[in-house]
Amino acid sequence: MSVYGVSSSQTASYNSVSDTTVKKDAKKQPEAASSEQDKGVVYEPSKATESKKDSSVKDYSSIIKQMKGELNTKNQQLQNLVDQLLSKQANKYTSFSQLFNDVKNGKISVDPSVVAQAQKDIADDGYWGVEQTSERMFSMAKALSGGDPAQADKMIAAIKKGFDQAAKAWGGELPDICQKTVDAATKKLEDWRKSLSASSDEAASEE
Repeated sequence: MSVYGVSSSQTASYNSVSDTTVKKDAKKQPEAASSEQDKGVVYEPSKATESKKDSSVKDYSSIIKQMKGELNTKNQQLQNLVDQLLSKQANKYTSFSQLFNDVKNGKISVDPSVVAQAQKDIADDGYWGVEQTSERMFSMAKALSGGDPAQADKMIAAIKKGFDQAAKAWGGELPDICQKTVDAATKKLEDWRKSLSASSDEAASEE
């Protein structure tokens, strides 16, 4: 065999190996590039996730702010209701009392049925009496609290503020019947809070 033949054979063999190596390397490069791209894809969503977390925190804060605003609105509604109820109750009470005095002193003549109805209206169980008026306050407070006994103290505070508003509008102290009405409504709320708390404790102990 000639030297030229050996050299040619070696050269061909070398070129074949080189081509194969280059081809293998060429195949590996896209994989490496693909690996780098994959890393980039994984990295981007992590930023998006952090962004979503920040957004959720902001939304949560706005919800809390909205809830506080709604609670303040409900408290104001209850205060206004108590103010109106006590003002009307006081007017009825004083007008009926004056009516009774005028009838008693012979200043006016009124049908006995009118006097009987007036007495019934401001009696303890009458429409403008302590029981029914305080029950209307209590029912309104429960409705505004959403049935949550934890809100009872806030509802009681709102009722007392309503009482103060009514007294201020009245120009002085309200009749005793108004104070008794507020006391009765407050007691109803306290009893309601205690009864529901007791029920929750019993349910927890059974579990």
